Amino acid sequence: MNCKFPFLILVLFFSLTIYSQNIVTKFPDTVSYWKKSNRVGFDISQIAFLNWNAGGNNSISGLLKGKFLREYSRKNINWKNELIAKYGLNKQEGQELRKTDDQLQINSTFGYRADTVSNWFYSSKMTFSTQFYSGYNYPDIDNAISRFMAPAYYFWGIGAQYERKDINFNMYLSPLTQKTTFVLSQELANQGAFGVDGAVYDANTGNLLKRGKKSRTELGILISAQWEKEVYKNMTLENRVNFYTDYLNNFGNIDVDWQLQLEMTVNEYVKANLGTHIVYDDDIKAKEEIDGKQVTVGPKIQLKQLLGVGMSYTF
Repeated sequence: MNCKFPFLILVLFFSLTIYSQNIVTKFPDTVSYWKKSNRVGFDISQIAFLNWNAGGNNSISGLLKGKFLREYSRKNINWKNELIAKYGLNKQEGQELRKTDDQLQINSTFGYRADTVSNWFYSSKMTFSTQFYSGYNYPDIDNAISRFMAPAYYFWGIGAQYERKDINFNMYLSPLTQKTTFVLSQELANQGAFGVDGAVYDANTGNLLKRGKKSRTELGILISAQWEKEVYKNMTLENRVNFYTDYLNNFGNIDVDWQLQLEMTVNEYVKANLGTHIVYDDDIKAKEEIDGKQVTVGPKIQLKQLLGVGMSYTF
């Protein structure tokens, strides 16, 4: 695989968009087996002070997001494709513009069931995720700790999926899933970031002997689940969770990716969102500032909390 791979996935996704649109346009009197949904939104928060005795800094934050779904369902076949994109920025008085959120994720699941009444599918699932722009450990903006395709994660596997559309629940079980981590920034690859093999240097002169690898491939077990429910009037809770463990490297040491989001509808266009995102990956080493220097320590639980109010449009 090379760096063109994610772009090929994007081309495939938008080709599906055009294809599903052509079905509806060309045969308006027939039933389309494609279900599509597009949602775009923009959240904003702002605070300003004028002669405020308690003090404070003026700030403004914005988050642009989109979620696009294409699903083909006919008889024993189900093929679901999803594109999720987010990008957020914050500007605070006296500070440079800073990134607050950054996500690009593509999910595709193909399933076949033995009969039309069964909730179990023989399935193959693919997931690709990365970010759009470089990330920094602020206030240090000279040394990026992540970049586009550094890291990027690619999962592909085969297994079984249990799906209940009546309660918006599905669970995927795969005993054989490939996980590939890409770090296409040579600088970060040399550091051994995100679990790839780092560069080798001469112990005496410090000269580079061998460049760090830009990818790492694992084979293991993947369990994922997604559930969405209206918990109260105009309040919808969405829960996504993934568990992965590698057969060869520390089997039983589980990587966790858990997203929980509560969406509260004000009206057709205005919505409020409250969410958390928890990540634990044994291959990702945390960095701490000790005596004014950035020091790499062991893996830690990563937590992101989101709260936003803004406009949302579905079409």
